[in-house]
Amino acid sequence: MRTGGLELPVRTALPGLAEALEGHGAAVLSAPPGTGKTTLVPLALAGLLEAFPGPPRRVLVAEPRRLAVRAAARRMAWLLGESVGGRVGFTVRGERRVGPDTRVEVVTTGVLLQRLQRDPELPGVDTVVLDECHERHLDADTALAFLLDVRAALRPELRLVLASATADTDAWAELLDGAPVVAAEGVSHPVEAVWAPPPGTVRPPHGTRVDPALLEHVAATVRRALAERDGDVLCFLPGVGEIARVAGQLDGVEVLQLHGQAPQAVQDAALAAGQRRRVVLATSVAESSLTVPGVRVVVDSGLTREPRTDHARGLSGLVTVRTSLAAARQRAGRAGREAPGTVYRCWAEVEDARAARFPTPEIALADLTSFALQAACWGDPDATGLALPDPPPAGAMAAARTTLRALDAVDADGRPTDRGRAIARTGLHPRLARALLDGAAAVGSRRAAELVALLSEEPPRALGDDLAHIWRTVRQGNDPYARRWKDETRRLEQQIDRSSGESAEAHAAAAVGLVVGLAYPERLAKARGGSEGGEGAYLMASGTAAQVQGGSRLPAGGWLAIAVADRPAGSPSARVLRAVAIDEATARRAGGPLLDGREEVHWSTRQREVTARRVETLGAVELAAAPLTAPDPALVREALLTGLEREGVGALLSWPPAAAGLRERLAFLHRTLGGVWPDVSDAALLASAEQWLEPELSRARRRADLERIDTAAALQRLLPWASGQAGRLEELAPERITVPSGSRIRVDYSGDRPVLAVKLQELFGWDAAPALADGRAPLTVHLLSPAGRPAAVTGDLAAFWREGYRAVRADLRGRYPRHPWPEDPTTAEPTRRANPRK
Repeated sequence: MRTGGLELPVRTALPGLAEALEGHGAAVLSAPPGTGKTTLVPLALAGLLEAFPGPPRRVLVAEPRRLAVRAAARRMAWLLGESVGGRVGFTVRGERRVGPDTRVEVVTTGVLLQRLQRDPELPGVDTVVLDECHERHLDADTALAFLLDVRAALRPELRLVLASATADTDAWAELLDGAPVVAAEGVSHPVEAVWAPPPGTVRPPHGTRVDPALLEHVAATVRRALAERDGDVLCFLPGVGEIARVAGQLDGVEVLQLHGQAPQAVQDAALAAGQRRRVVLATSVAESSLTVPGVRVVVDSGLTREPRTDHARGLSGLVTVRTSLAAARQRAGRAGREAPGTVYRCWAEVEDARAARFPTPEIALADLTSFALQAACWGDPDATGLALPDPPPAGAMAAARTTLRALDAVDADGRPTDRGRAIARTGLHPRLARALLDGAAAVGSRRAAELVALLSEEPPRALGDDLAHIWRTVRQGNDPYARRWKDETRRLEQQIDRSSGESAEAHAAAAVGLVVGLAYPERLAKARGGSEGGEGAYLMASGTAAQVQGGSRLPAGGWLAIAVADRPAGSPSARVLRAVAIDEATARRAGGPLLDGREEVHWSTRQREVTARRVETLGAVELAAAPLTAPDPALVREALLTGLEREGVGALLSWPPAAAGLRERLAFLHRTLGGVWPDVSDAALLASAEQWLEPELSRARRRADLERIDTAAALQRLLPWASGQAGRLEELAPERITVPSGSRIRVDYSGDRPVLAVKLQELFGWDAAPALADGRAPLTVHLLSPAGRPAAVTGDLAAFWREGYRAVRADLRGRYPRHPWPEDPTTAEPTRRANPRK
């Protein structure tokens, strides 16, 4: 045992941890980065440290990343003076290095989940350590919930340690039923904070895009740190692309790029002491679970990447966000591991007031399809019985169950099918597992494995967006990515049931397209014709628009099977990042469950008519269409109702005077009396169309049929026949009123109040016009000149004869001398005629 490991600060917490596990069986270990919780604690729990003797136990350590798994195993083996594969081993997807004497095995949380699903009792394992639980990765949260079930129902003696680099441990202790919290104090080397905001305006991150001006500033800050401080520099950036851009701006110093896709040799170099001064550019993988020796300075861009899922469109990806305050503290602490250090923060101090305190749990952001299948296979399809730190969002779970049903991975009750269990055993996302299992029969096991490996192991961006080209290139390559891809291909090929067949009938491009389409059928896309989207515009089967980027290797037009796409914030279209050109036959084959043939009958606003077609579609993409000569009458009826709603009953129905007048009378009674008298506004008539337009509506087949409906007769169906009030229509709102001259004058109900327009001479001797609607609505009388022009308006005829008539008489009798203008109109004879000529 190398004695250097025993000097790690966590050693002071080991007795307390042992006591907590002995008494409770579970514990929460709070230990800052660099204290040795990842390396010294598992060795002590396994009884491998002479300074902390204990019975030999087998310890399983779960880390969130493959890079951390390998680094932790190498470090522990080094402390024991051994090689990996002896008493310390590791397992990641596609690689396992353990032996018969292995007592500490480091695995990814994904591997741990697979083992729990295969055998929940974890035979032979005495203690499980979930490291870096504060990072809130979904697999880690799920593994914790499963382990709590195991301890409660199967193995109460299984010991469990949750290791966190932060001090917010109360929630973890509560999940462990009040387990003790054991804290280890870190080495308190001071870290000076230097606030280094950009000198000019920097645009905030947009999707995955980071303003080049910020990256230039980060590179300048690294150069400043090299000039002002001693020691190695660790610079945190959000992603691989940003690391590459900053690396290109640093000259004259050794630069290492540390991220999950970095070659093993680069990872090893970054995690070992250097011979000369260096700059390590890293993603968030270096925040807590890895120790980078020699670092005295941290430069923090203040950015990180988080998953985002658009469940409605079936798109998921990463977005760049502001680092949480907790993560910023973690990053700064890297500068004080071995001696006093400095952190240069590339933002203004006041911006911390708007930052989140802690990272957002992945379960709140991610695609939950894999999680939902894990929960279903565990026996809890809704995940309501799992002791999770945070519950899964209902909408995300519903979307996940829909996807699993489409893959035939779960039944209608959410229980896993045999196929679903086979999918889960692959360790792949369910979509990729479906492509592997179904694709093998279509393109051969080897091809299917190669192509799914291409989808699961993201290729370098430099290879472009054409997956067929990428596949050919990687097959011939021997770079670190190609080697990793080949290892994954071998692993996946072993997952395939060889009895499924070894067909290789599809040629290369079709094979790629078929496998991609099997994984992502809703992303099968057809070029949009005409001016619907411009060059490079497509419509995906999901109904989402997609756009191929400038400089693409993909051929224009036709069909695409899209593997990777995102939707930048504010963009109306998804952005195609990885795809392959296919033909329609391949699209039909891959998207078989989305194929649909149906009668499509709808109202065309442009044509103002019912259109009926027989349409064949692949999701939202139209494949073929033909006119439908005998559409379903029920669908036609719905289309006509839609037309009435869009165009209005006043526009599509005919309203001759009799019908318009009856509607106005009914509107007057509804407004004045209410009750049984119907509302005949456009909205009300549309809502009651089944009552007053049937059976004519059911017989109608086109707009002209609507125009021929006798709306006057149809409106009669709305009258209050059942109450007996319908018979009072003429009494309450007469169509015409007989005036003293004997004329029957039509009442105008189109305004707010009923109006009777009649020549003045026909009303001689009439003291008052009748009030309508049981006396509630007095008639407004428009008194007309002999020429039919308005002469006066009154609601009180008696008052008009007394006070207004004389002025009207004086004004009009000179113009109309042949008409009677008596001195006393109240006693004069009403007439419709002029005086006879003399």
